[in-house]
Amino acid sequence: MVQWDSEQYLRFKTERTQPSRDLAAQLPPETNADGETVVRRVLDIGCGPGNSTAVLRERYPHARILGVDSSPDMIEAARKAHPDIDFALCDVSDSKRFAKLPKDFDVVFSNACIQWVPDHERLIPRLMSRLVKGGTLAVQTPMNYEEPIHRIIASVVHGPRFGAMLPQQREFYNLTPPEYWEILRAKASSFRMWKTTYMHTLPSHEAIMEWYRGTGLRPYLQALGDDDTAREEFETEVLARVRAAYDTQSDGSIIFPFPRFFFTAVR
Repeated sequence: MVQWDSEQYLRFKTERTQPSRDLAAQLPPETNADGETVVRRVLDIGCGPGNSTAVLRERYPHARILGVDSSPDMIEAARKAHPDIDFALCDVSDSKRFAKLPKDFDVVFSNACIQWVPDHERLIPRLMSRLVKGGTLAVQTPMNYEEPIHRIIASVVHGPRFGAMLPQQREFYNLTPPEYWEILRAKASSFRMWKTTYMHTLPSHEAIMEWYRGTGLRPYLQALGDDDTAREEFETEVLARVRAAYDTQSDGSIIFPFPRFFFTAVR
């Protein structure tokens, strides 16, 4: 299991939080046209250090909000940063443990989490099962596998130097948009899907590496363990290829495109 580092993750807090803000903007309001409260309970799946859960608190200031994550480090950081929100350890891939969560949430939200969880044909119905009838599931997941950084990492991981040292199984479990369309058509009364490419400005090629040390590089760096020489060689090779793949702007900064896939679905 990947061991997550909340401090590393939050080094790009603004960029990582923006998609959750954009997704939350598509959620139903807390009250309806008659002033009645319609969103009382909210669940944040894969809440991480609580940055996405804080967005939900802004959206729903009076709701009971629960953030869950499989990482003790992330939950500890979330509790310290947001003492007004409830957080709990829970692995969404553990169907028996997840089934113990209540089934009366008006909103189930997940920002940049499900790519780490296998079997989405069962996962999406599992998430929707926590909703009341008429409740909304809202999901964002990175879909940047055709971007240079992912192709570079895959090439180095499968190359002759590190192929025997690193895990070769698939680390990301996203389906294609048409596959999600079929799942949602079968399980939701209505749904929307869209994709947004964020054009982040990063100060250097090293910043791309720093970003991915918190996510996509983390399983491989963890697998290399205490072998400092191998870790340094691995990162040096990836960085050299990143320098070749991403042009610098006139001030030395890098435009870092990052496509993300979104959907909302009503039970």
